[in-house]
Amino acid sequence: MKLGDRPLANPDVVLREEYDDWAVLFDPETANAVGINPVGVFIWRLLDGRNSVEQIAARVADGFDEVPGSAPEEVRAFVERLAAGGFVGFAATGATP
Repeated sequence: MKLGDRPLANPDVVLREEYDDWAVLFDPETANAVGINPVGVFIWRLLDGRNSVEQIAARVADGFDEVPGSAPEEVRAFVERLAAGGFVGFAATGATP
């Protein structure tokens, strides 16, 4: 995956917000679940197929204090982990979501 790729949340996945802005992503089709922290929730809400990983990382930098310079790679790695679990796909190049 490249920083220019545009991740798209799996529409079947449910975001269940828990305490202190943490959440659980649950895919009812596979019964896969993963817990995510507040930054992960922020990122999840931007996975609309329009924002590139690079744009999402920039929004994270704007929305949180003390964001490290490695944020673009960390966002990319997070999205890759979600994709490996079936929680995220990618918008086709040139497609309008």
